[in-house]
Amino acid sequence: MVFIVLIAALLLVPADDLSNNNVWGQNGHRIVGDIAADYLTPDARKEIDRVLGHESMAIASTWMDEIKSDPAYDHTHDWHWVTIPDGMTYKETEKNPNGDLINSIRTFIEELKSGSLSAEEEKKKLRMLIHLVGDIHQPLHVGNGKDRGGNDTKVEWFYDDSNLHRVWDSEMIDDTQLSYTEFSAAINHPSDQQIESWQNTDVIDWANEAMELRDQVYDLPEDREIGYKYQYENRDLLDRQLLKGGVRLAGVLNEIYGK
Repeated sequence: MVFIVLIAALLLVPADDLSNNNVWGQNGHRIVGDIAADYLTPDARKEIDRVLGHESMAIASTWMDEIKSDPAYDHTHDWHWVTIPDGMTYKETEKNPNGDLINSIRTFIEELKSGSLSAEEEKKKLRMLIHLVGDIHQPLHVGNGKDRGGNDTKVEWFYDDSNLHRVWDSEMIDDTQLSYTEFSAAINHPSDQQIESWQNTDVIDWANEAMELRDQVYDLPEDREIGYKYQYENRDLLDRQLLKGGVRLAGVLNEIYGK
């Protein structure tokens, strides 16, 4: 009887349930927030300072992970990820009734644009939007429906047990031994053409990009032992996704608050 109950419970878990993971980790999210702050218009910066007060965008970026232990926010767990199987578009997928990453980003943009939120709600939803734009630029948060966004793809990272999601979430970033400000300073050099091109996109484009990166992200040796070679082959991609996330976040916030 207990076995049957356990099986039933497992069947209720969505294919790419990533709710126990902190996408990008704290440093990754803070890098995205720190970069975004450099590309705000004066009007947008003034409005964001009004909403967040003395809290920087880098610090605000991790709030949505920090509240995961609060049962009042259990309904937000599925907002960190979306499942789009290979060969499908988001429009073709069966939608998660609890919401997903794409739907949540769209919703928060519209709600923040409306100007009808209370000060408390505006601060919460701005923090969430900052976080989720970072999330969607971590390639494994657009899952293929097979391995919970890389969580079930077990690897050895420099001889320690890990999984592919954790490698992209934090281990490749943290192994640089750079603070988030040092990391963002090292990569924050986009051209004007890149800024214009990256900001002239929407959330569906971002999700499609993540899907296009799957072959590279999942290109693993047969023994699943990865380290210097995998890091070297993917460092440019990691840096580019963090930089794109920051530049695009600024573009969204300028659209909302730039007047």
